[in-house]
Amino acid sequence: MSEIGTGLQNATGIRHAIARAGYAFVEASDMRTALSRYGALADWTEFADSWNDLHTDTYMADGGRYRRRRFGVFAAGRPESGKSGAIERGPHQPHYQTVDYNHLNGGIERWFEPIKREIAEGSSLGTILEYCRSLFSRLAPETQAWHIEAHQFRIEAKPGQQGKPTPEGMHRDGVDYVLVLLVDRRNIASGTTTVHDLDKRTLGSFTLTDPLDSALVDDARRYHGVTPVEPENPALPAYRDVLVVTFRKKV
Repeated sequence: MSEIGTGLQNATGIRHAIARAGYAFVEASDMRTALSRYGALADWTEFADSWNDLHTDTYMADGGRYRRRRFGVFAAGRPESGKSGAIERGPHQPHYQTVDYNHLNGGIERWFEPIKREIAEGSSLGTILEYCRSLFSRLAPETQAWHIEAHQFRIEAKPGQQGKPTPEGMHRDGVDYVLVLLVDRRNIASGTTTVHDLDKRTLGSFTLTDPLDSALVDDARRYHGVTPVEPENPALPAYRDVLVVTFRKKV
């Protein structure tokens, strides 16, 4: 069993890796197996295609226009034995991080276009959220309710212009748990995820290369970051599409 690589074929293995190391890299085949217990990915083609309709993030303090996104908020209680309560979408609201967690773009309310209704209510996102609720509730058994945020990100790379998946650098998100799930990756080099302890020492690195490759992070225990991406062929479109889901305990 390793926090990086193969061998995390089931939810128990993934959970033990996160509990032990504070993070896990789960390859696509293992993530598909883990997700299958919680629903289907029947609308995956439409789900992935929705990344072609994201809006430019105009809040970038570095002046960059290489990030596109949509955003949605959800609420969930603990999964009950037998029948879980529904994960409910909440009213649209701004995304906010303090400057302690995001020194580049934090400290302001950032309003992004909402995730489209058909995507938010579709099987793929629903399955991913149910899986996360089960996993994170087992890691934090005292938690009775969760505040969930889902982010669709496209990072674009152009000739002479890197795309920065984490422009704020090595960081924590100010939540409890984070899932980063690759949706698509086209014509890009690099984009390596690094994970660090609270003293910012590197614990591991890996690259999400195939759809469903995933990183799961205990945000209270680990920093993470992603290296900039560049186009492999400057004549062709180059981008990295990910879904980021964060879970924060409601008090």
